[in-house]
Amino acid sequence: MYTQFTCDVIDLIKRIPPGKVMTYGQIAAYAGKPRGARQVSRILHSLSSKERLPWHRVVNARGELSLEGEEQRIALEAEGVVFIGKRIILTDHLYDIHP
Repeated sequence: MYTQFTCDVIDLIKRIPPGKVMTYGQIAAYAGKPRGARQVSRILHSLSSKERLPWHRVVNARGELSLEGEEQRIALEAEGVVFIGKRIILTDHLYDIHP
């Protein structure tokens, strides 16, 4: 039904634990397409509800929220993610599947 890349992206997003985030580019690289950040964004946008993805745990490379509104920030703060201004402290909250 889905491409292998899409399946890998879905799996990676589902594995992000509460209190951690991954970047679009990081997910793309782990899924085998280092330049596929925009594809990750499209997958997240189109399949978040259907696949019950923790969409709020995916941020841009600067640790900034990519969506308008406060819903994402509120969800992340509820999980203990700390912001300085509009940015997440990535050194504390970036999830790496290969620590």
